[in-house]
Amino acid sequence: MKIFQHVSDIGNLQQALADAFEIKQNRYKYQELGKNKTAMLIFFNNSLRTRLSTQKAALNLGMNVIVLDVNQGAWKLETERGVIMESDKSEHLLEAIPVMGCYCDLIGVRSFARFESRKDDYEEKILNQFIQYSGRPVFFMESATVHPLQAFADLITIEEYKDKTFIQPNPLFGGNPVQRTPNRRPKVVLSWAPHPKALPQAVPNSFAEWMNAADVDFVVTHPEGYELDPQFVGNAPVEYDQMKAFEGADFIYAKNWSCPGVTRPEDYGKVLGDYHDYLSWTVSDRQMAVTNQAFFMHCLPVRRNIIVTDSVIEAPTSIVIPEAANREISATVVLKRMLESL
Repeated sequence: MKIFQHVSDIGNLQQALADAFEIKQNRYKYQELGKNKTAMLIFFNNSLRTRLSTQKAALNLGMNVIVLDVNQGAWKLETERGVIMESDKSEHLLEAIPVMGCYCDLIGVRSFARFESRKDDYEEKILNQFIQYSGRPVFFMESATVHPLQAFADLITIEEYKDKTFIQPNPLFGGNPVQRTPNRRPKVVLSWAPHPKALPQAVPNSFAEWMNAADVDFVVTHPEGYELDPQFVGNAPVEYDQMKAFEGADFIYAKNWSCPGVTRPEDYGKVLGDYHDYLSWTVSDRQMAVTNQAFFMHCLPVRRNIIVTDSVIEAPTSIVIPEAANREISATVVLKRMLESL
């Protein structure tokens, strides 16, 4: 595997899941694979789970790790061609990328959508330059449009919990154990939720892409105007009535995203209207009551009582922490496969 961007890059999904559960049993089984190999993790944007889990995954495989915060301590980088470089940007990405490639064997890059141009964001101009000029395998640690390491971890989590019938509460929050009836083919709902800031579509895009490839019944729900790009949502049904979408669901994945600009490109990256007008979309006990004792999921960080209420995220059926823990597992599988391709 030379590039990890889409679900198709991982190959057979069932085999990838089998690899994930094998690694979960023994995170260090393939420690010799990365001996004397170096992973470079490049962050144009902030990170907690992605940084820690990917670094831990590389260490699991015996790799050396270099972490570069582009905006802290590095030269400011110009990314556009044809620019007269008389601003505060001292180095061009076209020189920086091949230099980075000299010092490592694999490159991971995190670079969010800029919301300046839908065309530039959806063409992945930054990440594609790394693919073209680094001379190294490249994996996406969240780009303008996708976050495949998160989506793979989400799928691992769903696979782990889909057959659970008895759930003990988190001792931090108390509560009573929950009994539920699992479905052979779980219903998974991706629900838009309100947020005061304009957020990228990378997480929902990848989640939709991976759920469409998985053995689940997948539904997307959001207000009108927030339609995801068809290349990601595929043929999944879109339900504008959130309560109807939640009926009988086994997993609820809440996530905000700004307007993708599919029908109105001029609205790309915007929050449509006042987010206070959409607080009825906050995932609360009211919505969860119509589900099949659904598990609640979110990629984190999450704004409590805007995206989700305290009562839902602290319920026994909240699996946001196991979901985050599985980021280490998804990254280990991906890095293992990239090392095997060297």
